[in-house]
Amino acid sequence: MRRLALAVAVLAGGAAVTFWWLTRPEPLDAATLEALAALEADPARGEAVFWASGCAACHVEPEAEDADRPVLSGGQRFETAFGAFIAPNISPDTDHGIGGWTRAEFANAMLRGISPSGQHYYPAFPYSAYIRAKLQDVADLHAFIETLPESNMPNAAHDLGFPFTLRRGLGLWKRLYLTDDWVMEEVPTPELERGRYLVEALSHCAECHTPRDRLGGLNTAAWMEGGPNPSGRGRIPDITPDELGWSAEEIALYLDSGFTPHFDVAGGTMAAVVRAMARLEAEDRAAIAAYLRALD
Repeated sequence: MRRLALAVAVLAGGAAVTFWWLTRPEPLDAATLEALAALEADPARGEAVFWASGCAACHVEPEAEDADRPVLSGGQRFETAFGAFIAPNISPDTDHGIGGWTRAEFANAMLRGISPSGQHYYPAFPYSAYIRAKLQDVADLHAFIETLPESNMPNAAHDLGFPFTLRRGLGLWKRLYLTDDWVMEEVPTPELERGRYLVEALSHCAECHTPRDRLGGLNTAAWMEGGPNPSGRGRIPDITPDELGWSAEEIALYLDSGFTPHFDVAGGTMAAVVRAMARLEAEDRAAIAAYLRALD
């Protein structure tokens, strides 16, 4: 019995060590951080990245009015099958926001889903899309956010049940789903390449428009085919060419005005997305439309 107990203890200890190693946070490597530090950040360029990335849509207070310089105090609640996630304060406030973060810490959050304290972020924060973002855009975005108004609103805790309260396990989720591979592999024109970058990286369109499996990972085999709304209310629409049926010009106009070809108006969370998209250059909206029309 003593030998059996010892064997069980050894196996349990080995399993714990293996789990701890497999779930460890893996931040950006030294060479990438060195390249990031050497960049000259431009807040003006960062503003365009900010609107393309949809930061305000999630991180302003609920029912906040549109503003050129939004207050990113957080507080919006997002219901999912795993519980409710509360958007954090990402204003430049040093106590409750991200004002004390270095550029490297900001980049590790955006590209690896890791907090300054070394914890995994939940993928409700779409770092699985942002991982494809260019270092220059990350540096510029950080510089722009630093120019925005501060908010001293404290962060609220997520409303999750066990075992989803155990962040360490997200290391396994990242091993399954966190990749910088592109879904659309071939982009024969500069416009299509730009559209892919906006859709698959900055604007993270698939986070809503692609169905998820039971572990919350995107089902890339059903890319942009819509699916159940995580809140439990209705469905997110299929925006593949055959199902949507809109021309590239109609898609671009919708992203600018919110009006569909059938004279409906964008509503719900999509209304906030359109308000951000309307701030982009017309060429960017056209590139997004070209990408969506090129989907198989």
